[in-house]
Amino acid sequence: MEDIRRWLPIAAFAPIAWGSTYFVTREFLPDAPLWGAAVRALPAGLILLVLVRRLPHGSWWWKSLVLGILNVGAFFVLVYAAAQLLPASIASTIMAFSPVTLALVAWLLVQERPNALRLAGGAVGVVGVGLMLLGGTTRLSWIGVAASVIAMVMSSFGFILAKRWNRDVDVLASTAWQLTAGGLLLLPVALLFEGPPPAVDGIGLAAYAYLTLIATALAYVTWFTALKHLRGDAVGLVGLLNPVTGVLLGVLVAGDVLGPRQWAGLALVLVGIAAPLAFRRKQPSATLREPAPASPRDRAVRSGAIDPVTRRAAG
Repeated sequence: MEDIRRWLPIAAFAPIAWGSTYFVTREFLPDAPLWGAAVRALPAGLILLVLVRRLPHGSWWWKSLVLGILNVGAFFVLVYAAAQLLPASIASTIMAFSPVTLALVAWLLVQERPNALRLAGGAVGVVGVGLMLLGGTTRLSWIGVAASVIAMVMSSFGFILAKRWNRDVDVLASTAWQLTAGGLLLLPVALLFEGPPPAVDGIGLAAYAYLTLIATALAYVTWFTALKHLRGDAVGLVGLLNPVTGVLLGVLVAGDVLGPRQWAGLALVLVGIAAPLAFRRKQPSATLREPAPASPRDRAVRSGAIDPVTRRAAG
């Protein structure tokens, strides 16, 4: 049975940290998203690798590569492509479908039948994200839409595969291996499309340190830890805190102003997260006990081997 109260705050840390990356990247870092992704992933993986002090073994060599592609390498490249081809509001709204996708992938790969109320909460969250971020009309790039959808589906498979495979290895080690693999895959892509790494000042170095240590290393470890102990549909719902964090940081720090529609959307997202997770099926009373197993004599009476009248006379 899920221990929501214990693991939900741990699950919430990752999307909140990821939501802060939009503000940190926009305000303090150069416009080089592929290098930004590589600088986040590879140092984070190497730091965790130093902590665990062991390399992958056996099948974990190829599993680390698969997870590094799905959750880091190819995922960041597709997100970068979507950001180049779509308005951020459209890309974020597409990614808001991830709770529903994660729940369905968990059903497929680890036989976790989706909770209907949590699926409904995910749908409410999508509507809320749309109200927060969408506005006006814009011409869509269907290549950008495809990149965003593939990134969402790919990461959902990556997260649930990590949940499935982490049963036989600790989360810290598997996270170190996949971040290192994903970071190594990102390096040649960043060099090919963005040239040499950009120069950064002291504030930029501090921003990279935050993204590496907090928004990547610690965030990925807490996310996969929560996935190991909670159902996919629960963790997926908490992921909706990602766009909420980005919007609230814009309001509180950057001075963005929200209208009534955006505030209504934010409220809908929070309701979509909180209501399904707060709901509990009523558990049987602790005073109700299973009936005591029948004695050999009672079983004989029921089978007809001993006549009930004879039993009463003997009693």
